[in-house]
Amino acid sequence: MGTREEADAPGRRSAADRYDVVVIGGGAAGLGGALTLARARRSVLVIDEGRPRNAPASGIHGYLGLDGTPPAELLAAGRREVTGYGGEIVTGTVATAQRLADGAGFRVVTADGSSVTAARLLVTTGLTDELPQVPGLAARWGREVLHCPYCHGWEVRDEPIGILSSGPFGVDQALMWRQWSKDVTLFLHTGPEPSDEEYERLAAREIAVVDGEVTGVEVTGDRLAGIRLADGRTLPCRAAVVAPRFTARAAFLAGLGLDVTERERSGHVFATHIAAGPAGATGVPGVWVAGNVTDPTAQVNAAAVGGNLAGAAINADLTAEETDLAVADRRASATDPPATGTPATGTRTATDLTTTDRKAHR
Repeated sequence: MGTREEADAPGRRSAADRYDVVVIGGGAAGLGGALTLARARRSVLVIDEGRPRNAPASGIHGYLGLDGTPPAELLAAGRREVTGYGGEIVTGTVATAQRLADGAGFRVVTADGSSVTAARLLVTTGLTDELPQVPGLAARWGREVLHCPYCHGWEVRDEPIGILSSGPFGVDQALMWRQWSKDVTLFLHTGPEPSDEEYERLAAREIAVVDGEVTGVEVTGDRLAGIRLADGRTLPCRAAVVAPRFTARAAFLAGLGLDVTERERSGHVFATHIAAGPAGATGVPGVWVAGNVTDPTAQVNAAAVGGNLAGAAINADLTAEETDLAVADRRASATDPPATGTPATGTRTATDLTTTDRKAHR
């Protein structure tokens, strides 16, 4: 299962043992959930593929107190914090997740055949960005080929920005990115022709509209320089904005009966995700989700908070289950002889007090 990071602390278990929680995915959401659980003294294993979605970006933005921090630095700090509280982190790709035969937990199997078991699962595997099929775009993704103005708008402010329309959101994107630059061009590419009202709105914001399909990008000195059209023209451009389709990375959950569903905006599908409640609980008991796998639009800070919330919910669920088991054990042993020893005068423990006792004791 790859390299293991661990620390001696309450909650640590060996790989052969059953964990309270296995976290699948080690980004901001996964580490946020693992940190919450490790601090709750739960045994936690994070299985991380090691391919963060935001790796090409120079920094994360909009994260209060951490704005501009390189993604790798944030993850390294998060890993140190998780292992510092006894959590374990391994490198691996999860192939399948299955419910145990006794129904009390899950078995997680990685691509190399290794497996671990856990009472609960937290899935934070994120999503895959499916970009328009234009040569050169993928190589610049996260650098000058962008989609989120709140993540990257400031970094390309006042630069010539091209919007590549490949679906129904091109006009909306152009109008939004106009906040960061006066030099915005909408390339219709394969997207729909704007309506008369949309053309009026674009004209009012002085956004140029260019017909024709985009066939590539021009790069000079390892920096985007222009957008190339099928008619041979190349128009200057320092940033290219696209609208990817966001696809949840969750195929390995099919064995649990947990399928992805489509997510729409203005009647158009733009993503797939795993539906969940406010704290990440899915339709499969014992499985929680957090981050982009359930919320395709969540930025890094929101993903981390989602992980924290899911971690707290999982701990509460485990606590309730453990309490129920303890009550059942106590009832089963109610006829056992009382323990030897007498409490100090005037003190009584909860186990000493029946309902009648407690009423009288008040």
